[in-house]
Amino acid sequence: MAKTSSITRREFVGAVASVAIGASAHASVPPTKRPNILFILADDLGWGDLSCYGRPDYATPNLDAFAKQGIRFTNAYSASPVCTPTRCGLLTGRYPARTPIGLQEPLRPKKVIGALSETLGLERDHPTLSSLIRKSGYETALVGKWHLGYLPNFGPNHHGFDKFFGILGSAAGFFTHKDLTGERDLFENETPVERIGYMTDILTDRAIEVISAKHRRPFYLSLHYTAPHWPWQGPEDAKTAPAIGLGLDGFTAGGTLKTYAAMMKSLDDGIGKVLRALKRSGLERDTLVVFTSDNGGERFSYNWPFFGQKGQLYEGGIRVPAIVRWPGVIAAGQSTDQVAITMDWTATMIAAATLKRIRLIRLTALIFSH
Repeated sequence: MAKTSSITRREFVGAVASVAIGASAHASVPPTKRPNILFILADDLGWGDLSCYGRPDYATPNLDAFAKQGIRFTNAYSASPVCTPTRCGLLTGRYPARTPIGLQEPLRPKKVIGALSETLGLERDHPTLSSLIRKSGYETALVGKWHLGYLPNFGPNHHGFDKFFGILGSAAGFFTHKDLTGERDLFENETPVERIGYMTDILTDRAIEVISAKHRRPFYLSLHYTAPHWPWQGPEDAKTAPAIGLGLDGFTAGGTLKTYAAMMKSLDDGIGKVLRALKRSGLERDTLVVFTSDNGGERFSYNWPFFGQKGQLYEGGIRVPAIVRWPGVIAAGQSTDQVAITMDWTATMIAAATLKRIRLIRLTALIFSH
Protein backbone atom coordinates (compact mmCIF):
# COMPACT_ATOMS: atom_id res chain seq x y z
CA MET A 1 0.00 0.00 0.00
CA ALA A 2 1.15 3.53 -0.74
CA LYS A 3 2.00 5.46 2.40
CA THR A 4 0.97 9.07 2.94
CA SER A 5 2.79 11.77 4.85
CA SER A 6 1.68 13.03 8.27
CA ILE A 7 -0.10 16.27 9.01
CA THR A 8 -1.47 17.70 12.24
CA ARG A 9 -4.65 16.32 13.79
CA ARG A 10 -6.40 19.67 13.17
CA GLU A 11 -5.47 19.47 9.50
CA PHE A 12 -6.64 15.86 9.37
CA VAL A 13 -10.09 16.58 10.84
CA GLY A 14 -10.56 19.56 8.55
CA ALA A 15 -9.32 17.70 5.52
CA VAL A 16 -11.41 14.58 5.97
CA ALA A 17 -14.51 16.63 6.68
CA SER A 18 -13.87 18.90 3.72
CA VAL A 19 -13.70 16.00 1.30
CA ALA A 20 -17.50 15.86 1.51
CA ILE A 21 -17.63 18.99 -0.66
CA GLY A 22 -14.39 18.46 -2.53
CA ALA A 23 -12.61 21.36 -0.88
CA SER A 24 -9.25 19.63 -1.13
CA ALA A 25 -7.06 20.35 -4.07
CA HIS A 26 -6.28 16.64 -4.12
CA ALA A 27 -9.90 15.56 -4.74
CA SER A 28 -10.16 15.05 -8.49
CA VAL A 29 -13.96 14.85 -8.66
CA PRO A 30 -15.87 16.59 -5.85
CA PRO A 31 -18.85 14.52 -4.68
CA THR A 32 -22.07 15.78 -6.21
CA LYS A 33 -24.35 14.27 -3.58
CA ARG A 34 -24.22 13.15 0.00
CA PRO A 35 -23.08 9.56 0.47
CA ASN A 36 -24.76 6.75 2.29
CA ILE A 37 -22.78 6.06 5.44
CA LEU A 38 -21.94 2.64 6.86
CA PHE A 39 -20.06 2.64 10.15
CA ILE A 40 -18.90 -0.80 11.32
CA LEU A 41 -17.69 -1.16 14.90
CA ALA A 42 -16.10 -4.37 16.17
CA ASP A 43 -16.15 -5.08 19.91
CA ASP A 44 -12.80 -5.63 21.66
CA LEU A 45 -10.90 -6.12 18.41
CA GLY A 46 -7.17 -5.80 19.01
CA TRP A 47 -4.81 -3.71 16.88
CA GLY A 48 -3.24 -6.74 15.24
CA ASP A 49 -6.28 -9.02 15.00
CA LEU A 50 -6.70 -8.64 11.24
CA SER A 51 -4.24 -10.35 8.94
CA CYS A 52 -3.64 -7.03 7.17
CA TYR A 53 -2.40 -5.74 10.55
CA GLY A 54 -0.18 -8.74 11.20
CA ARG A 55 -2.28 -11.54 12.73
CA PRO A 56 -0.24 -14.69 12.01
CA ASP A 57 -2.51 -17.63 12.90
CA TYR A 58 -5.68 -16.97 10.88
CA ALA A 59 -6.74 -14.83 7.92
CA THR A 60 -9.38 -12.12 7.48
CA PRO A 61 -9.65 -12.03 3.67
CA ASN A 62 -12.73 -9.83 3.42
CA LEU A 63 -11.37 -7.07 5.63
CA ASP A 64 -7.96 -7.39 3.98
CA ALA A 65 -9.59 -6.84 0.58
CA PHE A 66 -11.58 -3.94 2.00
CA ALA A 67 -8.34 -2.32 3.22
CA LYS A 68 -6.91 -2.52 -0.29
CA GLN A 69 -9.94 -0.61 -1.58
CA GLY A 70 -9.38 2.36 0.71
CA ILE A 71 -6.99 3.60 3.36
CA ARG A 72 -5.65 1.71 6.36
CA PHE A 73 -4.71 3.65 9.50
CA THR A 74 -1.80 2.39 11.58
CA ASN A 75 -2.16 5.02 14.34
CA ALA A 76 -5.89 4.98 15.07
CA TYR A 77 -7.07 5.12 18.66
CA SER A 78 -10.27 4.50 20.60
CA ALA A 79 -11.60 7.23 22.88
CA SER A 80 -11.24 4.86 25.84
CA PRO A 81 -9.86 1.41 26.69
CA VAL A 82 -13.42 0.18 27.48
CA CYS A 83 -16.64 0.21 25.54
CA THR A 84 -19.19 2.58 27.13
CA PRO A 85 -16.94 5.68 27.11
CA THR A 86 -15.86 5.07 23.51
CA ARG A 87 -19.46 4.69 22.34
CA CYS A 88 -20.28 7.90 24.19
CA GLY A 89 -17.42 9.66 22.41
CA LEU A 90 -18.65 8.35 19.06
CA LEU A 91 -22.25 9.46 19.56
CA THR A 92 -21.50 12.87 21.11
CA GLY A 93 -18.28 13.75 19.32
CA ARG A 94 -16.92 14.84 22.70
CA TYR A 95 -14.34 13.42 25.05
CA PRO A 96 -16.25 10.75 27.02
CA ALA A 97 -15.68 12.29 30.45
CA ARG A 98 -17.73 15.32 29.45
CA THR A 99 -20.92 13.37 30.21
CA PRO A 100 -21.88 11.17 33.21
CA ILE A 101 -22.47 8.09 31.06
CA GLY A 102 -19.00 8.49 29.58
CA LEU A 103 -17.51 8.00 33.05
CA GLN A 104 -18.96 4.49 33.33
CA GLU A 105 -16.17 2.02 32.65
CA PRO A 106 -18.26 0.24 31.56
CA LEU A 107 -22.00 0.58 32.26
CA ARG A 108 -23.03 -2.44 34.35
CA PRO A 109 -26.11 -4.62 33.61
CA LYS A 110 -29.53 -3.13 34.34
CA LYS A 111 -30.34 -5.69 37.01
CA VAL A 112 -27.07 -4.89 38.80
CA ILE A 113 -27.39 -1.11 38.92
CA GLY A 114 -31.10 -1.26 39.80
CA ALA A 115 -32.87 2.10 40.15
CA LEU A 116 -29.80 3.89 38.79
CA SER A 117 -30.76 2.61 35.34
CA GLU A 118 -33.62 5.12 35.33
CA THR A 119 -31.29 8.11 35.47
CA LEU A 120 -27.93 6.94 34.10
CA GLY A 121 -27.65 7.09 30.34
CA LEU A 122 -26.89 9.37 27.43
CA GLU A 123 -29.04 12.45 27.99
CA ARG A 124 -32.03 12.47 25.66
CA ASP A 125 -31.59 16.14 24.74
CA HIS A 126 -27.89 15.81 23.87
CA PRO A 127 -27.15 16.26 20.14
CA THR A 128 -25.69 13.06 18.71
CA LEU A 129 -24.09 11.80 15.56
CA SER A 130 -27.31 9.99 14.68
CA SER A 131 -29.69 12.86 15.55
CA LEU A 132 -27.69 15.38 13.51
CA ILE A 133 -27.44 13.06 10.52
CA ARG A 134 -31.17 12.32 10.70
CA LYS A 135 -31.90 16.05 10.92
CA SER A 136 -30.00 16.51 7.67
CA GLY A 137 -32.43 14.15 5.92
CA TYR A 138 -30.98 10.68 6.35
CA GLU A 139 -32.65 7.40 7.25
CA THR A 140 -30.87 6.13 10.35
CA ALA A 141 -30.48 2.67 11.86
CA LEU A 142 -28.42 0.99 14.57
CA VAL A 143 -27.89 -2.73 14.31
CA GLY A 144 -25.99 -4.28 17.20
CA LYS A 145 -24.70 -3.09 20.55
CA TRP A 146 -25.86 0.14 22.24
CA HIS A 147 -24.51 0.16 25.85
CA LEU A 148 -25.37 3.80 26.61
CA GLY A 149 -28.38 3.41 28.86
CA TYR A 150 -31.44 1.25 29.39
CA LEU A 151 -35.13 1.45 28.59
CA PRO A 152 -37.52 3.06 29.13
CA ASN A 153 -35.66 6.35 29.57
CA PHE A 154 -32.70 5.70 27.30
CA GLY A 155 -32.04 3.82 24.10
CA PRO A 156 -31.13 4.30 20.43
CA ASN A 157 -34.64 5.40 19.40
CA HIS A 158 -34.32 8.38 21.76
CA HIS A 159 -31.08 9.48 20.13
CA GLY A 160 -31.74 9.86 16.43
CA PHE A 161 -32.01 6.26 15.25
CA ASP A 162 -35.20 5.56 13.31
CA LYS A 163 -34.65 1.83 13.74
CA PHE A 164 -32.81 -0.30 16.27
CA PHE A 165 -32.15 -4.01 16.40
CA GLY A 166 -29.66 -5.36 18.89
CA ILE A 167 -28.62 -5.47 22.53
CA LEU A 168 -28.73 -2.66 25.09
CA GLY A 169 -26.09 -4.00 27.49
CA SER A 170 -22.41 -4.89 27.47
CA ALA A 171 -22.39 -8.54 26.46
CA ALA A 172 -24.81 -11.32 25.58
CA GLY A 173 -24.49 -15.00 24.88
CA PHE A 174 -23.97 -15.58 21.18
CA PHE A 175 -26.73 -18.22 21.20
CA THR A 176 -28.94 -17.36 24.20
CA HIS A 177 -28.85 -13.58 23.60
CA LYS A 178 -29.05 -13.16 27.39
CA ASP A 179 -26.98 -10.69 29.41
CA LEU A 180 -24.73 -11.44 32.37
CA THR A 181 -27.69 -11.67 34.75
CA GLY A 182 -29.64 -14.09 32.58
CA GLU A 183 -32.06 -11.45 31.24
CA ARG A 184 -32.92 -11.51 27.55
CA ASP A 185 -31.21 -8.63 25.79
CA LEU A 186 -32.31 -8.55 22.18
CA PHE A 187 -34.63 -5.77 21.04
CA GLU A 188 -36.50 -4.60 17.98
CA ASN A 189 -36.69 -0.88 18.69
CA GLU A 190 -38.04 -0.98 22.27
CA THR A 191 -39.69 -4.40 22.10
CA PRO A 192 -37.91 -7.52 23.44
CA VAL A 193 -37.68 -10.20 20.74
CA GLU A 194 -36.43 -13.75 20.44
CA ARG A 195 -34.36 -15.02 17.54
CA ILE A 196 -32.66 -18.33 16.92
CA GLY A 197 -29.09 -18.27 15.75
CA TYR A 198 -25.55 -17.03 16.25
CA MET A 199 -25.44 -13.35 17.16
CA THR A 200 -22.89 -12.32 14.52
CA ASP A 201 -25.00 -13.94 11.80
CA ILE A 202 -28.21 -12.38 13.11
CA LEU A 203 -26.70 -8.88 13.07
CA THR A 204 -25.21 -9.43 9.62
CA ASP A 205 -28.57 -10.52 8.21
CA ARG A 206 -30.36 -7.51 9.67
CA ALA A 207 -27.73 -5.11 8.32
CA ILE A 208 -28.18 -6.63 4.86
CA GLU A 209 -31.94 -6.10 5.17
CA VAL A 210 -31.38 -2.42 5.94
CA ILE A 211 -29.02 -1.98 3.00
CA SER A 212 -31.19 -3.91 0.56
CA ALA A 213 -34.42 -2.04 1.36
CA LYS A 214 -35.70 0.66 -0.97
CA HIS A 215 -34.31 4.03 0.07
CA ARG A 216 -35.90 7.36 -0.78
CA ARG A 217 -33.17 9.19 1.08
CA PRO A 218 -29.52 8.45 1.84
CA PHE A 219 -29.03 6.15 4.82
CA TYR A 220 -26.73 6.02 7.81
CA LEU A 221 -26.30 2.51 9.21
CA SER A 222 -24.25 1.96 12.36
CA LEU A 223 -23.42 -1.74 12.56
CA HIS A 224 -22.03 -2.51 16.01
CA TYR A 225 -21.04 -6.16 16.20
CA THR A 226 -20.72 -7.89 19.58
CA ALA A 227 -17.76 -9.93 18.28
CA PRO A 228 -15.10 -10.73 19.23
CA HIS A 229 -16.12 -9.65 22.75
CA TRP A 230 -16.40 -12.31 25.45
CA PRO A 231 -18.10 -14.80 25.88
CA TRP A 232 -15.81 -16.60 23.47
CA GLN A 233 -18.24 -18.74 21.53
CA GLY A 234 -17.73 -19.74 17.93
CA PRO A 235 -20.59 -20.42 15.52
CA GLU A 236 -20.26 -24.19 16.06
CA ASP A 237 -20.31 -24.00 19.87
CA ALA A 238 -24.06 -23.95 20.52
CA LYS A 239 -24.08 -27.23 22.42
CA THR A 240 -20.88 -26.66 24.38
CA ALA A 241 -21.02 -22.90 25.11
CA PRO A 242 -21.01 -22.36 28.89
CA ALA A 243 -23.59 -20.15 30.57
CA ILE A 244 -22.30 -16.65 31.26
CA GLY A 245 -22.51 -15.03 34.66
CA LEU A 246 -21.30 -12.30 36.97
CA GLY A 247 -18.36 -14.11 38.53
CA LEU A 248 -15.01 -12.37 38.93
CA ASP A 249 -13.80 -14.18 35.83
CA GLY A 250 -16.86 -13.04 33.91
CA PHE A 251 -15.06 -11.32 31.06
CA THR A 252 -12.09 -13.67 30.87
CA ALA A 253 -13.47 -17.17 31.45
CA GLY A 254 -13.12 -19.91 28.87
CA GLY A 255 -12.12 -19.62 25.28
CA THR A 256 -9.14 -20.78 23.23
CA LEU A 257 -7.15 -19.36 20.36
CA LYS A 258 -9.06 -21.75 18.09
CA THR A 259 -12.41 -20.42 19.33
CA TYR A 260 -11.24 -16.83 18.89
CA ALA A 261 -10.17 -17.60 15.32
CA ALA A 262 -13.62 -19.06 14.62
CA MET A 263 -15.27 -15.91 15.99
CA MET A 264 -13.05 -13.74 13.83
CA LYS A 265 -13.73 -15.82 10.73
CA SER A 266 -17.46 -15.38 11.37
CA LEU A 267 -17.02 -11.63 11.82
CA ASP A 268 -14.93 -11.32 8.67
CA ASP A 269 -17.42 -13.41 6.69
CA GLY A 270 -20.29 -11.27 7.97
CA ILE A 271 -18.63 -8.01 7.01
CA GLY A 272 -17.86 -9.47 3.61
CA LYS A 273 -21.56 -10.27 3.12
CA VAL A 274 -22.55 -6.75 4.16
CA LEU A 275 -20.09 -5.17 1.72
CA ARG A 276 -21.29 -7.45 -1.07
CA ALA A 277 -24.86 -6.40 -0.30
CA LEU A 278 -23.79 -2.79 -0.88
CA LYS A 279 -22.34 -3.75 -4.24
CA ARG A 280 -25.33 -5.89 -5.19
CA SER A 281 -27.67 -2.98 -4.42
CA GLY A 282 -25.65 -0.65 -6.64
CA LEU A 283 -24.65 1.48 -3.64
CA GLU A 284 -20.95 0.70 -3.31
CA ARG A 285 -19.64 3.84 -5.03
CA ASP A 286 -22.13 6.06 -3.21
CA THR A 287 -21.28 4.87 0.30
CA LEU A 288 -18.67 6.02 2.79
CA VAL A 289 -17.64 3.00 4.88
CA VAL A 290 -15.67 3.26 8.13
CA PHE A 291 -14.47 0.22 10.06
CA THR A 292 -12.82 0.31 13.49
CA SER A 293 -13.00 -1.08 17.06
CA ASP A 294 -14.31 0.33 20.35
CA ASN A 295 -11.09 -0.48 22.23
CA GLY A 296 -8.12 -2.81 22.24
CA GLY A 297 -8.38 -6.56 22.49
CA GLU A 298 -8.28 -9.02 25.38
CA ARG A 299 -6.43 -12.23 26.20
CA PHE A 300 -6.57 -13.82 22.73
CA SER A 301 -5.77 -10.65 20.78
CA TYR A 302 -2.52 -10.06 18.92
CA ASN A 303 -1.18 -6.63 19.85
CA TRP A 304 2.48 -7.08 18.95
CA PRO A 305 4.62 -5.02 19.27
CA PHE A 306 2.51 -3.14 21.81
CA PHE A 307 2.03 -3.74 25.52
CA GLY A 308 -1.30 -3.94 27.35
CA GLN A 309 -4.89 -4.81 26.51
CA LYS A 310 -8.50 -3.71 26.99
CA GLY A 311 -9.00 -1.75 30.20
CA GLN A 312 -5.49 -0.31 30.14
CA LEU A 313 -4.16 2.96 28.74
CA TYR A 314 -1.13 1.27 27.23
CA GLU A 315 -1.07 1.06 23.44
CA GLY A 316 -2.63 -2.40 23.48
CA GLY A 317 -5.72 -1.02 25.21
CA ILE A 318 -6.43 1.92 22.93
CA ARG A 319 -4.71 1.48 19.57
CA VAL A 320 -7.16 -0.09 17.15
CA PRO A 321 -7.45 -0.98 13.47
CA ALA A 322 -9.28 1.55 11.29
CA ILE A 323 -10.06 1.37 7.59
CA VAL A 324 -11.99 3.89 5.45
CA ARG A 325 -13.36 3.44 1.92
CA TRP A 326 -15.12 5.98 -0.30
CA PRO A 327 -14.75 5.01 -3.98
CA GLY A 328 -13.89 7.90 -6.25
CA VAL A 329 -13.05 10.16 -3.32
CA ILE A 330 -10.45 8.25 -1.27
CA ALA A 331 -7.69 6.70 -3.36
CA ALA A 332 -7.42 2.93 -2.95
CA GLY A 333 -4.46 0.97 -1.67
CA GLN A 334 -3.18 3.45 0.87
CA SER A 335 -1.75 3.22 4.37
CA THR A 336 -1.22 6.19 6.67
CA ASP A 337 0.44 6.81 10.01
CA GLN A 338 -1.83 9.81 10.59
CA VAL A 339 -3.19 9.77 14.16
CA ALA A 340 -6.98 9.53 14.49
CA ILE A 341 -9.36 8.97 17.41
CA THR A 342 -13.00 7.88 17.71
CA MET A 343 -14.38 11.43 17.66
CA ASP A 344 -12.66 12.12 14.33
CA TRP A 345 -15.01 9.60 12.71
CA THR A 346 -17.95 11.48 14.26
CA ALA A 347 -16.83 14.76 12.71
CA THR A 348 -16.10 13.09 9.38
CA MET A 349 -19.51 11.41 9.06
CA ILE A 350 -21.46 14.51 10.10
CA ALA A 351 -19.52 16.61 7.62
CA ALA A 352 -20.15 14.11 4.83
CA ALA A 353 -23.86 13.96 5.65
CA THR A 354 -24.34 17.72 5.85
CA LEU A 355 -21.84 18.79 3.16
CA LYS A 356 -20.55 21.20 5.75
CA ARG A 357 -17.73 23.41 4.53
CA ILE A 358 -14.79 23.49 6.91
CA ARG A 359 -11.87 25.85 6.25
CA LEU A 360 -8.98 23.83 4.95
CA ILE A 361 -5.43 24.43 6.07
CA ARG A 362 -2.92 23.78 3.28
CA LEU A 363 -2.43 20.05 2.76
CA THR A 364 0.45 17.89 1.78
CA ALA A 365 -0.54 14.44 0.50
CA LEU A 366 -3.30 12.80 2.55
CA ILE A 367 -6.02 10.40 1.54
CA PHE A 368 -7.63 11.84 -1.54
CA SER A 369 -7.55 10.81 -5.19
CA HIS A 370 -5.11 12.80 -7.32
